[in-house]
Amino acid sequence: MLRFALRRILQIIPTVIVVALLIFVIFSVVPGSFAASLFSDGRTNADPQLVARLTAELGLDKPLHERFFTYLWDLVRFDLGTSFRTRLPVIQMINERMWASLELAAAAMVFAIVIGVPLGFMAALRPGSILDTVTMIGAVSGLSLPQFWLGLLMMMLFALHLNWLPSFGYGGGSFRNLILPAMALGVTPLALLARTTRAGVLDVMNSDFIRTAHAKGMSESAVVRRHVARNALVLIVTTVGLQFGSLIGQAVVIEKLFAWPGIGSLLVDSVAIRDIPVVQGTILVIVLWFLVINTLVDLLYAAIDPRIKQD
Repeated sequence: MLRFALRRILQIIPTVIVVALLIFVIFSVVPGSFAASLFSDGRTNADPQLVARLTAELGLDKPLHERFFTYLWDLVRFDLGTSFRTRLPVIQMINERMWASLELAAAAMVFAIVIGVPLGFMAALRPGSILDTVTMIGAVSGLSLPQFWLGLLMMMLFALHLNWLPSFGYGGGSFRNLILPAMALGVTPLALLARTTRAGVLDVMNSDFIRTAHAKGMSESAVVRRHVARNALVLIVTTVGLQFGSLIGQAVVIEKLFAWPGIGSLLVDSVAIRDIPVVQGTILVIVLWFLVINTLVDLLYAAIDPRIKQD
């Protein structure tokens, strides 16, 4: 188990290096610069001398390969650079926003699991029933609806018309402020979990060992509890892990819509003003979060099914 865990953890390192290279190259060749956007009012061009002076101060006039190796060396020392706009360490800015993003992603995932997994189980246990049909229609609809549009509808209904919940803002971590963005963000993983759970349970229930358990006289509830649930768990854990890992990235739109002070809204704001160190650091943290969650899911696989360690 230890060798399996070390192998999975070591696989993160080359992935992070490749991602760091791609991020650096992409944002080094895109048109526009922080200096030009800072000294331009949108109607007139910036003074070339001021742009050149600030570009030199920020070190952006150095060759691309030299800047990349400096960037890579800083990453080895866990230094994500300094923001062009605030002149604060990027890692400090991300730390200030990370808890809000994690809180939103965790709430959205809990919402998806609590509703999606039981719905998928009940639909699979009664295939072809009204519950099964309604669940699958709802799952397809949930996967098809844009999060931005769904968030606006929830805001109009629950905040403006019914006046039950606040429409935006963090509210110092208030639970009432969390409900709407968590629901809007959690609808897509909820729909995917419902479909995945249904498919996994149906696949297990059609297996030979389930028929053998029924032939031995085991009750339906005992079969579901002892055999179906555990064997379907690997697929459910896969979906939960992948969705939770990607929710930080998916939350960009929801955070901006609900004025949620997470790293997603920080990323959008930084892209708008070409604050490249913050953009690079934020994307790298989002990717690293996804990789860490995937690694933890792999380790959980091995705990659920020891045969996976042999692959």
